[in-house]
Amino acid sequence: MDIAFVKSAAHEGQYPPPDRPEVAFAGRSNVGKSSLINVLANRKGIARTSSRPGLTRTINFFLLDKRLYLVDLPGYGYARVPVKVKASWGHMVEAYLRGRTNLRAVVVILDIRRDPAKGDLDLLSWLRHYGVETILVMTKADKLSRQKALRRKETLTRDLGDLCPGAPILFSARTREGRAQIWDRINSAINSLLPKTDGNDWEPP
Repeated sequence: MDIAFVKSAAHEGQYPPPDRPEVAFAGRSNVGKSSLINVLANRKGIARTSSRPGLTRTINFFLLDKRLYLVDLPGYGYARVPVKVKASWGHMVEAYLRGRTNLRAVVVILDIRRDPAKGDLDLLSWLRHYGVETILVMTKADKLSRQKALRRKETLTRDLGDLCPGAPILFSARTREGRAQIWDRINSAINSLLPKTDGNDWEPP
């Protein structure tokens, strides 16, 4: 699998051309978003992880096998980030969700050990409002026992049902649990919207 960083963007004029299907990744700072992208791409260090949350302040575009953009959206909800910066991130992300015509799905990432915060609920509301398919992923599943992880999955499925239909996917960057399920959902979102011509189907990695 070939993946390459394309560019960072702070506004629409800096986005790459919308000439390929696109899947974005969003979640609170330090939720494991970069680790998830790295596992999905089978590459270490493509999306940078950091012990200092709140460092990603742009929208970062990666090109996978010259067929699909993976988009790392800025993390949100980090307390030490100034209020004005937090507001600019919200405007940046909402403008992206509203205007990106080739966006096929957004992977919304929650830490399995934490209840959804206001930023998570706002994001899910935006996605529902703009009609963007949502793939809900619960990271760090290995931090809980199997029984507790399944109970958390049941709870979030029930509590977020109005905002996000469908059960969340349990994921662990350490064990790679959930990787195949996430790709199945991504492939379904992309292939269902691609023109039905020979050679257009996206093949699972």
